Amino acid sequence: MKTYLRILKYVKPYWKHLTISIVCTMLYAGLNGLSVYLTIPLLDTLFQESARNEIVQPTITEKGTSLLPEWIIKTKDNISKKFEDVIMSGTKEDALIKICLLVLIAFILKNISGYLQAYFLSYVEQGTIKDIRNSAYKHLHKLPMSYFKHEKVGNLISRITNDVNVVQSSISAAFLNLIREPLTIIVFLAIAISISWKLTLLAIVVLPFSMLIITWIGLKLRKQSGIIQAKMADITTILQEVISGVKIVKAFGMEKYENKKFMKETNNFFRLMLKIVRVRNSSSPITEVLSTTVGVLIIYFGGLLVLTEHTLSASQFMGFLFAIFQMMPPIKELSSVNNRIQESSAAGDRIFEILDTPPIITDKKDALEIQDFKNTLKFENVSFNYEDSNESILKNINFEINRGEILALVGPSGGGKSTLVDLIPRFYDPVQGKILLDEIDIRDIKIKNLRNLMGIVTQETFLFNETVKNNIAYGLSDFSMEKIEEAAKMANAHNFILEMTNGYDTLIGERGVMLSGGQRQRLSIARALLKNPAIMIFDEATSSLDNESESLVQEAIDRLMFNRTTIVIAHRLSTIRNASRILVLDNGEIVQRGKHSELILQKKGIYKKLYEMQFRDFE
Repeated sequence: MKTYLRILKYVKPYWKHLTISIVCTMLYAGLNGLSVYLTIPLLDTLFQESARNEIVQPTITEKGTSLLPEWIIKTKDNISKKFEDVIMSGTKEDALIKICLLVLIAFILKNISGYLQAYFLSYVEQGTIKDIRNSAYKHLHKLPMSYFKHEKVGNLISRITNDVNVVQSSISAAFLNLIREPLTIIVFLAIAISISWKLTLLAIVVLPFSMLIITWIGLKLRKQSGIIQAKMADITTILQEVISGVKIVKAFGMEKYENKKFMKETNNFFRLMLKIVRVRNSSSPITEVLSTTVGVLIIYFGGLLVLTEHTLSASQFMGFLFAIFQMMPPIKELSSVNNRIQESSAAGDRIFEILDTPPIITDKKDALEIQDFKNTLKFENVSFNYEDSNESILKNINFEINRGEILALVGPSGGGKSTLVDLIPRFYDPVQGKILLDEIDIRDIKIKNLRNLMGIVTQETFLFNETVKNNIAYGLSDFSMEKIEEAAKMANAHNFILEMTNGYDTLIGERGVMLSGGQRQRLSIARALLKNPAIMIFDEATSSLDNESESLVQEAIDRLMFNRTTIVIAHRLSTIRNASRILVLDNGEIVQRGKHSELILQKKGIYKKLYEMQFRDFE
């Protein structure tokens, strides 16, 4: 219940719409009862010679047999008398016309209020799930990179899409079913009691049995719903992975293997869904069977009151039956409310797991707003390891880079180069030591300001399924087309862009699938050039390109590096040769440092070996 109450907190901003919906719900319940209650005088008018004279007073008004306070009985009798004086006056034809008009007006108003109730409640529902989905999505952006290393993409997508949709049904359960259905039951119960309290007492014996069944089924459903949502997340994960890696699947001829894996998950989902359907659908028929059993007993004993004891008129008994059987749909509907609440609570638990994950990388309360990089970037005794591992990725790193210098990082794969550059924009924070920007600890600088100073180009370039223009000007709205084209020209991208179908307005597909590797890389460089960052980071930006593409990309990189502080995980010899300083990392430690001309002379160093293995052919 705690989770469900937390879901309902998101309804608060929509209280005005909710209030209107609740008022309309109350009107609907009252008018629904009135439309049924009017059948009694209608039947009297149609089937009795003198409705006013022949009607038998309900047993509720008989002295000594009432269950209600006397003032309620008097009020009810006064209303009945006024109703008869106004409606039943005149001829039977006049009374019939008046009753028919009242029935018509009651049904019209009932349906108008029902429509308005449904509209305003839908507004609340859709607004609530929008806010929950937005909250989860915004919170994802606050979470550190380490969070995404442990979570499946498909699982996160499933929580923000499928699970939020499951939550939607619980909103109507709380503010429609838990208001309309009880009100409807109360209205018709009052009508029934006003006609015969004895028969009403017999009717309500079904409720305790129904509530026990409903509670038991609800608990079973919550457990099963959590499993169902987890299975749907597994299916989403497989879909996401296979679609993203479709080229590898086809290249290795693994279609049959992937089909088998996918069908195994869908088959598990199928069996779980059938199980939950069996549990969910059992509450309604059980409740209906119990209700019908009581209904049959009511018809029998009510018939005795009409035929034998003569304490009820036929029209009153018919009105009573209408009222009792009108109570069955809301009772039946209520039997599913708990099920829906339990299902949505299970889905809510999965959503709130995201929202309750604390963001580790955050701004301090008094964080500084820094607009420029002026002098030095410095690592002081920096060590790092991931939260779930005691293995040190970086150990006691110390170096300094001045504004306008080029720092190259080289070393064997797994040496910690990418992790080192990830610490600079605070994708992660060091576990020991500190990183200083102009002698200020970067943890004391606002994250947004810090990252605005940096541009990053990686080996695995990510582009969005938007136009070329929007990808270059990603997140930037104040740049003219001339500046976008200028950045593209400097990145050696302008010519191939003009050759595309719609030029700068061409959609490039998800992850830029319509472009070659070199073209994607040049667009990412154009994006960095347009941002014009003070510090540029290259993470093996040309390692996966062919010679021609590499040449064009390297030329663009050289332009981007000009007169700019640059940290590059080196792949190309020319970059290393032009570096102000080279750091050689191995097993998380700096094992060599210096210029190319100095390191190449150290015969036993790692740099000499890497040079001979990778760079000799470039001489």
